[in-house]
Formats: sequence, C-alpha cells, structure tokens
Amino acid sequence: MRPHPFLLIALVGAAIGLLFATVSTFDFAQHLDRQVHGLHCSFVPGLGEGETTGSDCEITLMSPYSSIARTTVWGGIPISLPAMGVFAFLMFFGFELWFGRRQGDRNATGFFALATMLPAGTSAVMGFISISELDAACKQCIGIYVGSGLAMTGAIGLFFSAQRSSRFARMAASRSADDLEATDHEWSLGGDGDDPHEPLAAPRKPSHAAPPASAGALIGAFAIGCAFVAIPVAAYVANAPDHTTFIGECGTLEAMPEAELLIPIGPQNGTPALEVFDPLCPACRGFEEHLAVTPYQDQLARQAILFPLDSECNWMLSEPVHHGACTISEAIVCAERDAEDVIAWAFENQEAILAAAKSDTGAAKRMVTAKFPNLEPCIGSPTAKQKVNRSLRWAVDNNLKILTPQLYVDGVRLCDEDVDLGLEFALSRMVK
Repeated sequence: MRPHPFLLIALVGAAIGLLFATVSTFDFAQHLDRQVHGLHCSFVPGLGEGETTGSDCEITLMSPYSSIARTTVWGGIPISLPAMGVFAFLMFFGFELWFGRRQGDRNATGFFALATMLPAGTSAVMGFISISELDAACKQCIGIYVGSGLAMTGAIGLFFSAQRSSRFARMAASRSADDLEATDHEWSLGGDGDDPHEPLAAPRKPSHAAPPASAGALIGAFAIGCAFVAIPVAAYVANAPDHTTFIGECGTLEAMPEAELLIPIGPQNGTPALEVFDPLCPACRGFEEHLAVTPYQDQLARQAILFPLDSECNWMLSEPVHHGACTISEAIVCAERDAEDVIAWAFENQEAILAAAKSDTGAAKRMVTAKFPNLEPCIGSPTAKQKVNRSLRWAVDNNLKILTPQLYVDGVRLCDEDVDLGLEFALSRMVK
C-alpha cells in the first residue's frame, strides 16, 4: 500500500524536527562539563559548528527559556530533548498508519493530527519568545519550527482525507444496501422472467483495511507517546552530573566596598549580594534579563559596584573593551537615587551607545545627557571621576578578575559557569 502524500509530508516534517532537535540537544548537553563549546548553528543539521558567543544560537541556548527544571538539574532539561521524543513518536505512529493500513481511519488519523499540534503549538510559543524576548532567530530552532509545521500540515490533511474517504465509503455502502434490497426483491418475485431458483452472484469482498482504531487503542498509543518522552528525559536526569560541589569553590569576598560606592538595585530584602558590572557590558545585560525571570531577583538584596571595561578610566586595560563605559558609569554615579533609571536606559540602548562611542569619544555623554539633561554638569567632574576610580581601586585591592558580570551572594562568588546556564541551580542553593 502506497503512503498517502499527506502522510509523507507529515513523516518528512517529523524527521526534520527530530534531526534539528537532536543536534540542539547535543549542543546543550556538551555544556554540562562547564566548558564553552562551539554550536552547530546551521540550517543543515550537524553543520556550522564553531559559533560560540554572540550568535543567535548561543543567545537562545543560554537563555532561561531553553530548558526547564533548572533548579533540579544544572542547566535544566533542554526543551529539545522532549521534542526529540515527540518527533520520534510521530514517525513511529506515522509508519503504523502506513503499514497498518490505517491511512483512511478517521480515529487514528485524528489522533495523529492532535499529536502533531503539540510540537507545532510549542514551536509557536517558542518562536514568539525568541522574537519578542530574545530578539534572536536560532537556525536550529527554525528547523524545528519548520518540521513541526510540516508534520501538522500533513497530519491534518491526512485526517480530512480520511474523513472524505469515510463519507464516500458510507455513501457507497448505502447504495450497495439499496441495490441488494432491490435484488432480493427481484429474486423473490422471479425478477424479469429468469429462473427464480438461480443463485445470486457472490457479493464483492470488501477491500483489505484494518478496522477503525478503538478508544482503548488510542489510549495505548497516547501511553506509548508519553513513554517516548519520559524515558529519555529520565535517562538525562539520572546521568546529569551533580555540580553542587562547585558552589563556593570560586572565591569569597574579602571586604565590602564603602557604602557611598554601592548602587542599590531592586528590593533590599533578602540575602545580601554584590554585583560587579559594566553598564555597557552585553553579558551584564543578559545576566540582568535572565535574573529578572527567576524568582531569585526579589530574594536578593543586590548592590552594584561599577567596573567599566574602558581604558579611558580603567588603567588595567590597554584599550577599551566597551567604548563609552566610563562616561556612562559617571552618569550612574551622578544620578544617585535615579541610578537604576540610567542603568535601564544604558542596557536598552547599549548597541547604539557602543557603536557611537567607538568612533566619537564624546558621543556617550551627548546621548546620556540628551536623556538625562540634569546630569550634564556632573558627568566628567572630578567628583564623578573619583568615585569611579575608587570603585576600580577597590576591585584591585580585593583581587577581582577583570571580568563582568561577577556576583557575590553573601560574600561567596558565583562561578562564571553558573552565570547563565547554571544560574537557577546555583542560586537555589546559595540564597537563604
């Protein structure tokens, strides 16, 4: 029996989704060793390895939306892992429809169509999050979205085809019943003069097809689908390394900065925490965005100290890493109680400030004073420069790395590897 064209579309879609989900899961699982690895960021599954920082694939993988159960497993369980199970089940059930001669079964194809809506719906949600929250278009993710869409399109088309076939079969059966009734009537009356005792022609055998799937069979199929998802997830959790031992192994804070150098961020009720950050550091912005979607933002009494990676004021650098960071840091110092507003504005306009300041040393000041004109007299003043300098001196005195962001929770440093994938896992064990 040949596969229906719509079934072929569904099977191809499930295969595409399975391939991209497998590569995505592999890329995610590599990072369980707490090292940085290249990603297969390509529309051809398995190719494009080497992209690490800055790519849309890296942004998506490191985002808090790439996995679930992050407080239980370091990094969490990648969304692509259960997706692999779902796509594998869709292929399994699709072949069952084909070889089990159920392509015209309304019950079985209806179940198949409903099953494909799970990855398609998930893809729609994840696609919306990628665009609205991450502003990233991960190629692996797009591959999964395409596979999900094809699988759902083919499955729905197959279902409607089965409905039409079933309707035509009922109509044909009804006509056959009418013809049989008429033939019986003619036989009882002798028909049109033929021998009334002549035997009727043998009825035509129905085409070979499996009976419609029962409710019990579909419940069994649902249970099998759950097993396709649950078994690999359980195996992943059972074999994931325990990173609890790394907490507290990355250093402690020798002394807190002077109070006048600290910038309160968010609510101040909870476990004390110190954040070392650069207002024009993309990683710092990513950290803030990640922390904001965790329950720990409101459980930390965070205070920040400035560490601009800009050679204009940071003598530890031979050239600027983030152009204009010194000027924006002075603006934050000058803003005092409105410092959070300046930080939020700097994060929101980070790319524009960096690009403008790279070619024009005065661009950062013009941009920040255009938004906050009351800060103009203070920016560049000896007082503002001195405060930023003292913050840097404190970092040197406490042997801090030339790196941002850094987070100390109750004096214990959060390891660099825990700032993104392991953030929830580490904070769940550090926040009191």
